[in-house]
Amino acid sequence: MAFGWIDEQALLRRRAGLVRTLRPRPADSPLLDLASNDYLGLARHPEVTEGAARAARTWGGGSTGSRLVTGTTELHSQLELELAEYCGFEAALVFSSGYAANLAAVTALAPHGSLIVSDAGNHASLIDGCRLARGTTQVVGHADPEAVHKALQTHEGPAVVVSDTVFSVDGDAAPLAGLAEACREHGAGLLVDDAHGLGVLGDGGRGAPHAVGLAGADDVVVTVTLSKSLGSQGGAVLGPARVIDHLVNAARTFIFDTGLAPAAAGAALAALHLLRREPARATRAREVAAELHARLTAAGHEAVRPDAAVVSVRAPSPEEAVQWAADCRTAGLAVGCFRPPSVPDGISRLRLTARADLSEAQIERAVRVIGETRP
Repeated sequence: MAFGWIDEQALLRRRAGLVRTLRPRPADSPLLDLASNDYLGLARHPEVTEGAARAARTWGGGSTGSRLVTGTTELHSQLELELAEYCGFEAALVFSSGYAANLAAVTALAPHGSLIVSDAGNHASLIDGCRLARGTTQVVGHADPEAVHKALQTHEGPAVVVSDTVFSVDGDAAPLAGLAEACREHGAGLLVDDAHGLGVLGDGGRGAPHAVGLAGADDVVVTVTLSKSLGSQGGAVLGPARVIDHLVNAARTFIFDTGLAPAAAGAALAALHLLRREPARATRAREVAAELHARLTAAGHEAVRPDAAVVSVRAPSPEEAVQWAADCRTAGLAVGCFRPPSVPDGISRLRLTARADLSEAQIERAVRVIGETRP
């Protein structure tokens, strides 16, 4: 029977407690949301939604084609210019998603004969980029510059080190300065995904590379998403102009994909303007994360100290993590639930988003619900 093996895989998932289901949410959910990646609380901000609506009225519902044909509007170009300037880079290129941006950057910057050194905790999009690239990938220990140094020692020729800046599972930050030092000692490039750093880290939320002085360096390339702190959709690659020009000519997820919808570009640009005007939102997101962590650990939970806006709480097992998250939802709190294979260490977690617009009362309520529903 065609696809008969799917039934066997479904049974194995059920037995392991790893079944995933879609849960459509209403427009006005009564839940306190600590599950989304809306770090700055901008997805429903009137200026951001009006930016999306205005772009749709001006440019239409879709971009109508690939970026190299009809899919690039003046709005896309404006977003690229302002995003690069705000984050401190020479140029930017916008993609239909952060996933597509990562696939583009890794595959286009790791040709045949090159070495990719990839952190063991990297996001799936970076991992898939490594799998698709023609270079050879060597996975090294998590957040370990010395391991990166040793891997680069074994290779002669082009090399690129690939890492998240803030890892999505535990919310811990990569040692960017150490990684850059190892890269420069061996003439390698550094490619980092700042999806969870943009809007949260650095001066005014300019990102983790900006915070450590790597923004604008000619050997550093950064990918970002527009769907987290900027409350929109899409992704971008930031870096030297010659790298961006190379991606325009070599990145398959740019050349052959339909361009980002104008409404998403308009929303992201409006959010960027708002962040520039209200940089304290980034500080507040970090403060909320620190407060959540302090209260959770004081209540006896095993929570990882956050370096940005992700707060991770360990669960006893995949099944108990799923039940814990479900019980939180029943009690009016939406939280994320990470379990294998989404977590590289096999440890299941509740994942909380520290949003800049959370009140003290909402923080207290979230901690109380998590404690009351604990397995």
